[in-house]
Amino acid sequence: MSTTATPELMKSTLTEMGKKAKTASRALAVLPSDEKNRCLEMMARGVEQAAEAIKAANAEDLEKAKQAGLAPAMIDRLTLTDRRIQEMADGLRVVASQHDPVGRVLSTTVRPNGLEITKISVPLGVIGIIYESRPNVTVDAAGICLKAGNAVILRGGSEAFHSNLILAGIMNRAAIGCGLPDGTVQLVPWTDHAAVNLLLKMDQYLDLIIPRGGERLIRLVCAEATMPVLKHYKGVCHLYVDRECDVEKAVEIVVNAKVQRPSACNALETLLIDRKIAERFVPPFVAAM
Repeated sequence: MSTTATPELMKSTLTEMGKKAKTASRALAVLPSDEKNRCLEMMARGVEQAAEAIKAANAEDLEKAKQAGLAPAMIDRLTLTDRRIQEMADGLRVVASQHDPVGRVLSTTVRPNGLEITKISVPLGVIGIIYESRPNVTVDAAGICLKAGNAVILRGGSEAFHSNLILAGIMNRAAIGCGLPDGTVQLVPWTDHAAVNLLLKMDQYLDLIIPRGGERLIRLVCAEATMPVLKHYKGVCHLYVDRECDVEKAVEIVVNAKVQRPSACNALETLLIDRKIAERFVPPFVAAM
């Protein structure tokens, strides 16, 4: 698979992907909960069964990353071990075990004239997700979107291209195996930034775009997208220790939030402590760290 393409090929391929995703989204919107969960289980088994192939693809990405001089934290985010592959499969099963978000009655009001208005959760349709570095996001995003009844078009970072390609293929083949249309999970097959620019203009197919990465990426998406954007900016993770907290439990939570995997983008960066509990909290916290 080439990482670049002519503008004409890129546009025609992305248009075809958009059409397939739109068709798939209609089937997903009415898929019963048990069928969605069965599909998530098939995805999980697909990841487990392809572990060696996933590691081989990941090794190719890691070699290129090292040659390019990527920072150790970036390489850690990129690395897929047996444990992390199993965690991806387990994560899909966790999603399957959760309540179906589709069809929930969110609120009901009655107007003065007796008209009853009910707000019910429904799928969004087709979601585009642009993300960097971590190939496990491919599996996480595909699973969550399917559970919520949405088709997804993914565009991962160039450093994880081969890893993302094999993972997205596993997800989509599992969906097809469950009877869903081809196009439930798709990955943009190029690393060229021109593909992102085209994707951001495909509002006739994409109902929402989600950038997951640094502030520069998110500002670019917000400036260029013609569909709604779900965004954050700085991504600095805060945790607040309240004066009423259980000190022992708070220390355990804070330490875990920082040291479980410091390279992850949701690792704790800023700790705020209520002055009233500082004398009791800080000494055991410092000792634990």
